[in-house]
Amino acid sequence: MSSMKSGSTSLPSAPSSAFKLPPQSVIFHPDFLSVLGATPSICVIASRPGSAFAHEAPIWVKETDEVFFASKGPGGSASETSDANLNTQVSKISLKEVETALQAAGSSAAPVNVTVTKMTNGGTGPFRGSLVLVNSGRGPLPPSVALVDPKPPYSTTILLDNFFGRQFNSLNDVKIHPGSGALFFTDPPYGFLNKFKGPPAMPSQVYRLDPETRSVRVVADQFDKCNGIAFSQDGKSVFVTDTGAWHGAGVGINPVEPTTIYKYDVDPATQAFTNRRVFAYADAGIPDGIQLDIKGNVYSGCGDGVHVWSPDGTLIGKFFLGKVSANMTFAGKGRLVILAESEVYLAQIAAEGFDLSFP
Repeated sequence: MSSMKSGSTSLPSAPSSAFKLPPQSVIFHPDFLSVLGATPSICVIASRPGSAFAHEAPIWVKETDEVFFASKGPGGSASETSDANLNTQVSKISLKEVETALQAAGSSAAPVNVTVTKMTNGGTGPFRGSLVLVNSGRGPLPPSVALVDPKPPYSTTILLDNFFGRQFNSLNDVKIHPGSGALFFTDPPYGFLNKFKGPPAMPSQVYRLDPETRSVRVVADQFDKCNGIAFSQDGKSVFVTDTGAWHGAGVGINPVEPTTIYKYDVDPATQAFTNRRVFAYADAGIPDGIQLDIKGNVYSGCGDGVHVWSPDGTLIGKFFLGKVSANMTFAGKGRLVILAESEVYLAQIAAEGFDLSFP
């Protein structure tokens, strides 16, 4: 296990791309020291060079100490949008086995062959014992919200696959509201931009789904491309990333468009998102998946690793990987599992996430 190198507590004069020898911690503010703790470390716990097997939908299952996650979906030409055989792969890694494996040659992630519609991109939970996965759909197959048993044979129940008869664009991320247990998910047009879905039929919006009644409604709009979502521990605030700058594979980033995290209040009666304000702007890549720790610090996967902001929106540090991280999840106290496409990292730090499951 390699130790993370701590940077200066003053603002570096060089851009993020100038830092060498990743992975390492880069400290922008002394508050990041309380995130790292006295003996932080980071190491690769699974690797498949050339394969984006560890992309999104990280879910920690406390009972088995396993982390589930999904691969990146295949890109393609417009002619491939009707190919129902193309899909993502959901995998899992046992953190119980990681410590033993790290003493030897390393660890690996095992495919679990979860059957969902097409193109899993977001995940959270567990919700009443099941994983919550959102799927982008592919070709004519609709995007959907699904519950998946984390135990073999990974039985799947589709909760929702339309908005009053209209297909969603390509569902991206999902979180459970801590108080009510309602499911909130984002729906940007990335299926169309990455050429595996048709043109968007609705704006980029955030939706609320009541898992009991299956009632669904819009709770926030006016995004370019809403992406990651995360609630505060008390459920009174919510953070949504807008990755409007990213225009899809082969196009890249337009630097004058949003790479922004917005913060909202959650209306206590309707759970609509209100009082929108800018929380932070990502300086490298786009702020994709997003998580919070128990102190209210905000973590987001960006173009060079994981960025960490204090509750007031100050960038306090980075887990600098030198590569894109789309998402991450806390796996109990002091463990942050970071997905970086061809690698999975385990950061052992002082920070602690709160329980994202719902009983």
